[in-house]
Amino acid sequence: MPNRFAGTRRPASLALRVTALVGMATTLVFLAFNWIIVRSLEHHFAEQDAGELRAVADAVIKPLREAGRGVDGALLRRQLAGAVTGHHGVFYYVADTAGNTVYAGQGPNLSPIAARGRPTARIDARELTTWQEGGKSYRGAVLRVDGNAGLTGDPYIVAVAMDIDLHLSFLEEFKRMLWWATCIVLCIALLVAWLAVQWGHRPIRKVNERIRAIRSSQLHVRLNPREVPIELAELVASFNDMLGRIEDGFAQLSNFSADIAHELRTPVTNLTTQTQVALGQSRSSDEYREILYSNLEEFERMGRMIGDMLFLAQTENDPHNLHRVDMDLGETVKGLFDYFEALAEDRSVALRLQGRAEPIRADREMLRRALSNLLSNAIRHTPHGAAVTVRLSQDEGHTTVSVENPGKRIPDEDLPRLFDRFYRVDPSRQRKGEGAGLGLAIVKSIVEAHGGEVRGASDDALTRFDVVLPRTS
Repeated sequence: MPNRFAGTRRPASLALRVTALVGMATTLVFLAFNWIIVRSLEHHFAEQDAGELRAVADAVIKPLREAGRGVDGALLRRQLAGAVTGHHGVFYYVADTAGNTVYAGQGPNLSPIAARGRPTARIDARELTTWQEGGKSYRGAVLRVDGNAGLTGDPYIVAVAMDIDLHLSFLEEFKRMLWWATCIVLCIALLVAWLAVQWGHRPIRKVNERIRAIRSSQLHVRLNPREVPIELAELVASFNDMLGRIEDGFAQLSNFSADIAHELRTPVTNLTTQTQVALGQSRSSDEYREILYSNLEEFERMGRMIGDMLFLAQTENDPHNLHRVDMDLGETVKGLFDYFEALAEDRSVALRLQGRAEPIRADREMLRRALSNLLSNAIRHTPHGAAVTVRLSQDEGHTTVSVENPGKRIPDEDLPRLFDRFYRVDPSRQRKGEGAGLGLAIVKSIVEAHGGEVRGASDDALTRFDVVLPRTS
């Protein structure tokens, strides 16, 4: 038998989905966290460097502002050379606005920075310039000093810088540490997520084991929703409902099989007995003909029973295979009255039609068969001289056909089972002239295939069956 799921791709497992989701979420969180931490450290170092550079700039600017016009250049350079003390790894350069160098200390060449930089009045961390020279990294700023005129009578341009290799080395090491920490935490998070999923799936595996243990002889078993986590309670309840339906269907199937065997055994036994009797001694042609006619009646009864069972199977397996047409129920009932006229006259039963209804969409032959079964039952159980009444009524959404007949009251406990296969109110399993007990089961199957329902009611005055059908479908 081909596997209809062979080409279906299996979805990813729940463990993989949860683990992947936790991994992605953890990675994104740590990447964002790392970015914030690194940006914070970089800003902290920029602010620290800006403070250091401001102190250096203030120390350099002081002698420049104190120097007057015509100051000795050598003296100014000596003052500038000794302006900064106690600061390591800082460098400065002084020039006038014409680009003439006033002072250039040891270290990186700051003249290009002073020439192309945009001078500011105060050093700000957001406007610091970072560059590399000679394999080292520097951070600096360019200031315009307004004060006493310089050698050329213009303000001074001061460039200050500092070596930031130590800071950058610390940041690189810190970034590597963050990446290692992120990887380790991610691995731990994935492991914990996987273990959590496995632990969380334990109740599912336990439920699965209990379900696997259920056999056809244990369909009465039910799972307790209170023994599973609340997330699985609805699943367990749904499984219990399904198991209940399977149990009912299995019981009906078993009963149906037993009923079929019982119903077929009687005519087969009759045929076997009559044939044995016929073969027991020589008989005349008329006697053989009478035996064959009797056997023919049994064959016809078995044929009707098999036909009814096949019809039920086809209707229930494919209830939507209907050939719907516009159907006038009044005309259909009148046609059935003509068909049952001889049977009704033989039993002195009158047939009456009351009410009217607009045409509905239905399968003509199937609905005719359902109404025919109800009418034949009603005529068969109506006392001599009484009447069978068919009432038609209609509202906005439904059409109702009621078949009423006076007769013996049906006990309340038997009413719900009237539409079961082979069920009879009379405990006798075989009654001459009656069907196999499939008539009302066929009625129910046909009506439900049309999206309707059939109901039965009985009291001491009459018995009524109501067929309720939707007007449109």
